[in-house]
Amino acid sequence: MSNPEISPVPAAALGRSLVPTPAVVGHRGASGQRPEHTLDAYRLAIRMGADDIELDVVPTKDGVLVARHDATLFATTDVADHPEFADRRTTRVVDGEEHDDWFVEDFTFEELRTLRARERFRKVRRANTAFHGQLAVPSLDEVLTLVALESRLLQRTIGVLIELKHAAYYAARGLDVVAPLLTTLRDHGVDHDRSRVMVMCFEPTVLRQVAARSSVGIIQLLDRKGRPADLAAAGEKIRYADLLTPAGLSGIREYAQGVGVHKELVLERDTEGRTSGIGAVVDDAHRAWLTVHVWTLRVENRWLPLELRSDERPGHHGDLATEARLLLEAGVDGLITDNPDLVLAARADHLASVRGLPSSPPTPGQRRRLRTAR
Repeated sequence: MSNPEISPVPAAALGRSLVPTPAVVGHRGASGQRPEHTLDAYRLAIRMGADDIELDVVPTKDGVLVARHDATLFATTDVADHPEFADRRTTRVVDGEEHDDWFVEDFTFEELRTLRARERFRKVRRANTAFHGQLAVPSLDEVLTLVALESRLLQRTIGVLIELKHAAYYAARGLDVVAPLLTTLRDHGVDHDRSRVMVMCFEPTVLRQVAARSSVGIIQLLDRKGRPADLAAAGEKIRYADLLTPAGLSGIREYAQGVGVHKELVLERDTEGRTSGIGAVVDDAHRAWLTVHVWTLRVENRWLPLELRSDERPGHHGDLATEARLLLEAGVDGLITDNPDLVLAARADHLASVRGLPSSPPTPGQRRRLRTAR
């Protein structure tokens, strides 16, 4: 386990001097309390105190980047209730998986705006279904506008982690995601080396393209198994496991400042689903001068290790605070969570225990002292 008092990564390695660390990131907004990827979810995460928000973007038919986790629409919108779009349902293979669905790239942004967001995990998060029919699908431009307004209102700079989804798939269909991304960032004045915007993806190819054309920070996402879709499509045999080695992480450092890893790569689990130990990824990444964000922290039992569940019912809430504390003790630099309010409280308690600070979110001055100490 990493020593929480002495991080092997100096503050300069964070690449963004204004980034709080360890950061709490609202995953798809406060998606535990609102349908994901909606302005309401992002606003709520910000008002809870999240340091950053995270959103996934995919392109529409007319090249507008919108906040959706998938290329498909059925799970998170009411598209099936729109008879005018019934003929848009089709079957396609995305990143090796076949989907019978409606696809974002078959809709113009204007058409997409007629849909309303729905809760993805309807059986687990039934309270979120109360917002069905109310919330639109936002564009990246609208999310960045919201962040700028909230930053001014709250007098603190809110970061944005933008994940590019299915980049190789879209490139094969003639849809560029890099150009509209960079245009939008430049329109908002956030494409510079002190920006609180970072771009993430599971696919190294598109991240290298962004790094070559932009000054924003880059985070390479890494999963427990499988391989990046772009490399698989190109016939390469490089797997995530290869990228997680010290040599692989050194290669990532050529174009990225951080990695975003599945939380079970840090808090490993046994075959029964209990926490069994601490993985090497945090120490290895820090030695390569890469920061480490972990995803995704969720309060419901189904996503927690077995020993932190309240019972066996998947929708009931378990001990997310302990999971967050264990990850912080392991030395991670950022926690990506559907429940930023709970993780912020856990971070405050963690910082109080290791720094002698009060059990409340640290002030900007305290954050500066933390960065200096690290």
